[in-house]
Amino acid sequence: MEKTEFSSIRHHLGKTQSEMAQLLGISLKAIQSFEQGWRNIPVHVERQVLFLLAMKEDSSKKKKPCWVIEKCPKATRENCPAWEFKSGHLCWFINGTICHGEVQEKWRDKMKMCRKCKVLQPILSTVK
Repeated sequence: MEKTEFSSIRHHLGKTQSEMAQLLGISLKAIQSFEQGWRNIPVHVERQVLFLLAMKEDSSKKKKPCWVIEKCPKATRENCPAWEFKSGHLCWFINGTICHGEVQEKWRDKMKMCRKCKVLQPILSTVK
C-alpha cells in the first residue's frame, strides 16, 4: 500500500490521524510516518485498513462471493478458505485462498492479484 492510498482511505473513513492510530492500535507517529513516506506500511496495517474500508461499505448490498464471480470449479472452491469460512466477499483478506488455480500464500503477491480482481476493485474504487 502506498502512502497516498493510505491517506485517501483514512480520509474516506472520516478519521483524523489520531483516530486512525487508535483504531489500528498503533501510534500517531506511525500514522504520520506512513503518510509522509518515512516508513513502509506493514502488511498487518494494510490488511486492517482494507478490512475497515470494506466494512464501511453499504452492507445491505448483496455481494456475490468470489467463487461465483470467478466461476471456480467445485473442487477448487471446496478446498478454498474463502468457501470454508463463507467469506467470498472477503477472499482478498484471507491468506491461503485458491485464486486462478493456485494457493495464495504471501500477502504481497496475493494483493497484486487481488487489486485487479472484481471482488476487491469495487471496494477500492470507493476511495478517490
